[in-house]
Amino acid sequence: MSAVSPTAGRDPLAGRLPVTVITGFLGSGKTTLIRRLLAHPGMNRAAVIVNEFGEVGIDHDLVAASSESVTLLSNGCLCCVVRTDLQETLRELFAKRRAGEVIDFDRVLVETSGLADPAPVVQTLATDTLLAAQYRLDGVVTLVDAVNGAGQLDREAESVKQAALADRLLVTKTDLASAAVAAALRERLRGVNPHAELADVVQGEIDPAFLTGIGLASTRAGAAQIGRWLGIGKEGGGAYLGAVAPRHDRAILTFTLRFDQPFSWRTFSAAMELLTGLRGPDLLRVKGLVNIAGESGPVVVQGVQHVFHPPVTLAAWPTEDRRSRLVFITRNIPEEAVVALFDAAGRLEGRPSLSPTGGEG
Repeated sequence: MSAVSPTAGRDPLAGRLPVTVITGFLGSGKTTLIRRLLAHPGMNRAAVIVNEFGEVGIDHDLVAASSESVTLLSNGCLCCVVRTDLQETLRELFAKRRAGEVIDFDRVLVETSGLADPAPVVQTLATDTLLAAQYRLDGVVTLVDAVNGAGQLDREAESVKQAALADRLLVTKTDLASAAVAAALRERLRGVNPHAELADVVQGEIDPAFLTGIGLASTRAGAAQIGRWLGIGKEGGGAYLGAVAPRHDRAILTFTLRFDQPFSWRTFSAAMELLTGLRGPDLLRVKGLVNIAGESGPVVVQGVQHVFHPPVTLAAWPTEDRRSRLVFITRNIPEEAVVALFDAAGRLEGRPSLSPTGGEG
């Protein structure tokens, strides 16, 4: 984590284009989902980044053959082929948008290949300062096939990681699986990632609103949006922040830490830098609100493995609760180890009091 103090003053999130990463194992239904999303009237100003046309399966009704990397789809969307790397593609897209060479797109969907780790895509948005001025991560959407998903989670570590990194989990092909098999998969996914909202999707049909507006678009975000981003009090009786479903994948651990006393930025960043330096590859995802002494609002932190997005200070706390709260999804890093590390860092400037985990946050 950068030692640079969190950004305050102007709203650093406002105006940046939201990027949604759509991932999932081979055959999970990304092709069908993206086709349906592109056909939706509310998505007619989206830019879609794919590895190649054949991989995403955009059919002839939506796209005409083109030798260029950027193609206008029949419904007004853009489809952009990654020919070099994602950073260059995103920079090229934004330059063309600013020059009026392409539509004034209002969001970006990035489709990963079925074997791809979504972490590098998320890290790209965090580490490239030029991109960070124009784009922001809205969320990670992971598709899991109800027919084959359990076996993939058993055999493929990448499949488990895709689920663990998700903000939204979509269980596809439930029409082809028995009710018992689909229910068991949902329970398992909640064990891997209890903070992600989960929905069933048949033939790619879903309200695009479920897959957009996931992240924070403004430092003036309200309590409901902040709660949704953190995974607090999800509709439909989902898990609360800190509540964990029964585990099937015991290597993946999910827990929430709360700290009663404010941190200095120096102490908090030192603790996170030590954690990422020691166990970065296994620190799958971290996000939360941190009470930094002297700041009027909480500092938003989020990271994937050893890479963290620049910290941003919200205009105000969403509720009267001023405790720092951090959600961790790790691979074989127990809660006790992280608590001990924060306790050690806290001794530098007075030990922060760690309250019990659990509850609604």
